[in-house]
Amino acid sequence: MIKKEVAHIRKQFKLDHDLLKVFDILNVYITKDSNEIYHYECQPFALVDREKQELYMGNFKKLLTGELDQKLFELKFQEQAEEPSRVLLHQGLVTGDTEEWMNLMLVLVEKMLANQKYERDTVVTFVRGQYFRPTKIRNEEAEESEKDEMFAHPFILCSVNSTEQQRKSIIFDYVEREFKYNVIVDPIIKLSMPEQGFFYPSVTDHYSDVNRILYCVGKANEPNHLFIEQVLNAEKTVTAQEERVIFEEIVKEVVGEQLDAATIAHVYEEIHQVIETHDEEAPPKLDYKDVARLLTTSGVEDVTTERVERAFQAVVDDKNYEMKASSVIPKFTSKSIKIETKVATISVSPQDLRYVKQVNYQGKRCIMIEVDEDVVIEGFTLNTETL
Repeated sequence: MIKKEVAHIRKQFKLDHDLLKVFDILNVYITKDSNEIYHYECQPFALVDREKQELYMGNFKKLLTGELDQKLFELKFQEQAEEPSRVLLHQGLVTGDTEEWMNLMLVLVEKMLANQKYERDTVVTFVRGQYFRPTKIRNEEAEESEKDEMFAHPFILCSVNSTEQQRKSIIFDYVEREFKYNVIVDPIIKLSMPEQGFFYPSVTDHYSDVNRILYCVGKANEPNHLFIEQVLNAEKTVTAQEERVIFEEIVKEVVGEQLDAATIAHVYEEIHQVIETHDEEAPPKLDYKDVARLLTTSGVEDVTTERVERAFQAVVDDKNYEMKASSVIPKFTSKSIKIETKVATISVSPQDLRYVKQVNYQGKRCIMIEVDEDVVIEGFTLNTETL
């Protein structure tokens, strides 16, 4: 699954969209005290009040929002799992019986309860439906509309949302003309802040892939590994943040702890070039040969393929490990690099890192930044000193 495919699916989740059909919705309420199903309700989505439909659509769109390998993770199912969730989900995907689908999803909820203690009352929401997309890329010169040839993709989406109690408050009663104490105790379901969930099946090269699932989290780089392995029965994932640390450790293993900013900037530029020139659907990956080439091209001396291979083996215990290029580089066009000191925090983009240097001035370490224009602070233009 690539970013464009996720975006295509996400934008379908709005009311009255002719490329999306939601058939049924199942809500399951779990109490924190007993950690059991307190209540569940299944009904056709079309019979849900329109105001509720809008809230649910917002929830689903929020769940599918975020960067791949940070908030969205495409996972393979485990091959040898006992009572695999892949079977439950596939049966739920292909059945035309609403009650059978509901019972299969309730079995999945029981797996959730068996593997996690919830700190708050929680609502698990399932929907099943289908979305449509063209079977081929549209020819702009052809007379046919892009909707003339469409292929239906059935799906199951799950969103896990915690609840919170309403705050105590004083309200004014317009009818009685008096101030009253608000005693409403019904919990609020936090649909705008899904904690985790999934979209099944995933999509590969525009086709549904029943051997993979898109797992979603509310907080970036914080996947629930217990949920992934014990509930979804999927293989463990590595976040973009973890992969960047792996890359940094491998580079340190090869060249040492210290590098100048210009060399770091050059490495990032080389990785960015790999991403930009990659012409395949699957995101580009870096192995030990690629890393050796990147470091050599960036001007790092005494780099050999053998040294980088040993570094891979030392850091990840796998010399054939491959990293996603997009995971090991900060966002290239934004000020995504933070230089933190006791005096100030400086934000620069990877492509501008070359203008930053650490220098020794009168026996003290200083950060020097090359600029093209006068620096203005609080309306005052700084004097230019000659060192």
